[in-house]
Amino acid sequence: MAGNWLTELTGARKPIIGMAHLPALPGTPLYDSAAGMQHVRDWVSRDLEALQSGGIDAVMFCNENDRPYRLDADMASVAAMSDVVASLRRELSVPFGVNVLWDPKATLAVAAATGAAFAREIFTGAFAGDFGVWVRTAGDAFRYRREVSAEGCRLIFNINAEFAAPLAPRPLAEVARSVVFSSMPDALCVSGPITGQPADASGLADVAQAVGESGVPVLVNTGFRASNAAQLLQFSDGAIVGSSLKMDGITWNAVDQTRVRELMQVVRETSG
Repeated sequence: MAGNWLTELTGARKPIIGMAHLPALPGTPLYDSAAGMQHVRDWVSRDLEALQSGGIDAVMFCNENDRPYRLDADMASVAAMSDVVASLRRELSVPFGVNVLWDPKATLAVAAATGAAFAREIFTGAFAGDFGVWVRTAGDAFRYRREVSAEGCRLIFNINAEFAAPLAPRPLAEVARSVVFSSMPDALCVSGPITGQPADASGLADVAQAVGESGVPVLVNTGFRASNAAQLLQFSDGAIVGSSLKMDGITWNAVDQTRVRELMQVVRETSG
């Protein structure tokens, strides 16, 4: 889909957003209190350098290792993420977004504090899964975005939550069409069942067909890699990618610049 806002933001026909995963933050069980926040900043700085040098189109900061996950982010996570992103602003040469798992308000708070161009979260829907039951309403997210004066931040809706299933299952294409009509997303994400596992190509195609006339971009949200990029980009307007760019393809490892370059080469050859 030529001419959507993501293309205009990045200059890429089918933009690829690379994940800058933060190590565990203060207040979470895995936080390395001995190494402190400087370790977090240094880790993310190295990943950011690898992503940008590898040719990524945009980046998204996320507190991926704040495990075990919870549905309402701690204030310490919001403060720490804002600190990290602010400390790296001068190193950024591409647009950036944020995602504070799994909390829309926390995500928007960080976006407002840092000037993020976009934010990804579960902004609408009711799900049950590994973290319990959660219900999100787009109306709440949009009102909070106005409250914190972050209207310039685009909202990327993940319409099928990882680690969970909808409480009232419907065909994914039907969900996508409904969300576009009722909730005003700036983009839709289609996910696999868990981080690192790819979205189903046929489901992705159904979503793209269902919302194609709306002009809302559809992004692959999980499991995107060099080996399936050409196939999945047939049915999408870009992708968000994390695990496949890491050393040995392991989510918690550092970003491998060689993997970034390999992926982006395939993307450029595929999307022109």
